[in-house]
Amino acid sequence: MKLATLRLDGRTAAVRVEDDHAVELDATDVGALLAEPGWRELAAGPGVARHALEAARYAPVVPRPGKILCVGLNYRTHILEMGRELPKYPTLFAKFPEALVGPYDDVVLPGVTEALDWEAELAVVIGATVRHADAERAGSAIAGYSVINDVTARDYQNRTLQWLQGKTFEATTPFGPVLATPDELPGNLSLELSCVVDGETVQRADTSDLVFGPAELVSYISAILTLRPGDVIATGTPGGVGHARKPPRYLSDGAKLGTRVDGIGELANTVRAEGAGSAW
Repeated sequence: MKLATLRLDGRTAAVRVEDDHAVELDATDVGALLAEPGWRELAAGPGVARHALEAARYAPVVPRPGKILCVGLNYRTHILEMGRELPKYPTLFAKFPEALVGPYDDVVLPGVTEALDWEAELAVVIGATVRHADAERAGSAIAGYSVINDVTARDYQNRTLQWLQGKTFEATTPFGPVLATPDELPGNLSLELSCVVDGETVQRADTSDLVFGPAELVSYISAILTLRPGDVIATGTPGGVGHARKPPRYLSDGAKLGTRVDGIGELANTVRAEGAGSAW
């Protein structure tokens, strides 16, 4: 099934997406739904209302995750083509909920950066509390998958050896449009991921090329801290980012940013200079 969080007349609601309509569920958003015992049965139930998707306004699929954990250097082909060895352990950093915007919202171009870059990624959403998980338990703790773009201010990222400051600028990270449960996707999780900037495809890869797959990441991270329902793991981006181009290419005011993972959905965002107003 596919779940989403919609904005409805000053409130939000978790919904199950079905063809041209959405079934409203008894939860304020997908994060709140996942926190409910037996959330799968609730999500599959009759719901409390129906809404046409034609005019739907989507929020980030999990608007306020307790944790957003991100992975760097995680696509095998890209690492090898750069002449590097495959990493022994995942490179982890964090992002905060204030960075998130909806799948069709404007992405803010912060006034202090001159190097805003794209990073198309597959997102993992946690559906059960898990700690010290082996591979089997880690896999069963995954509620589903979504699409995220880890938009990054490269000049701020590279100010120090720590990346956080470049990764979590407010209202820069589109996330959604839906959470697709594992049964919706191929068992080997071989999905084409792509990013388009102003009509040009700048990234394309297959998620089966991840060095550390979703279950491995859940297992590894759960050895460090408890993962809880609604937590998000951004699994890393392939080659094709703007910062690596010669000359570098960055997002500008008015740029159109598209991010897609086959079988899940697509983000479509416009970059707007900070203070220029927002479509949401």
